[in-house]
Amino acid sequence: MDGKEQGEADQTKPVPLPGIFLVFLKVGAFTFGGGYAILPVIQREVVVTRKWVDRAFFFDTLIITQSMPGALALNSSIQIGMHLRGLPGGILAALGAITPSVLIILSIVGLFLPVYRDNSYVQAVFYGLRPAVVALIAAAAFHLGQELIRGWTSITLAAVLLAAAVLLNIHPIAILLAGGLAGLILFRKREV
Repeated sequence: MDGKEQGEADQTKPVPLPGIFLVFLKVGAFTFGGGYAILPVIQREVVVTRKWVDRAFFFDTLIITQSMPGALALNSSIQIGMHLRGLPGGILAALGAITPSVLIILSIVGLFLPVYRDNSYVQAVFYGLRPAVVALIAAAAFHLGQELIRGWTSITLAAVLLAAAVLLNIHPIAILLAGGLAGLILFRKREV
């Protein structure tokens, strides 16, 4: 490495706009499952490989975009693109992230899937992709947990909120609100 810690952003020169588009095009083209499955790929590209943003910014972006309406992967792409190069960067990141999906839907899925939907090979591929997507989501959750959950208070809060989400089937918005409220109570720095 060039002396920079892994994941530390290198902002010495502006990121080229075509570069933003191409990176998010790559992310969109080679990630199946969307949402949480795409997060490790975005992190690898913009934090580890290119060092466009640091880990703290990336995880703050995830927290913000998780609370916004819309697709998590698209919202994250837009936020990172805007951070790098303003509105043009956000637009190009969004276009890069969605272009592969749009092309795949229009060409392969739209034209061929209705014809081959009952084909045993096509069904086998989709059955194989399902566990792969679950594995990617689990990996994203594991890596996010390692970065964001530190200390017994955070671990306990995460466990309680996970139990509430899974066992009680509480709506995700309520879980987010409860987490935010708990954060105000448990983690607010007390002013003396």
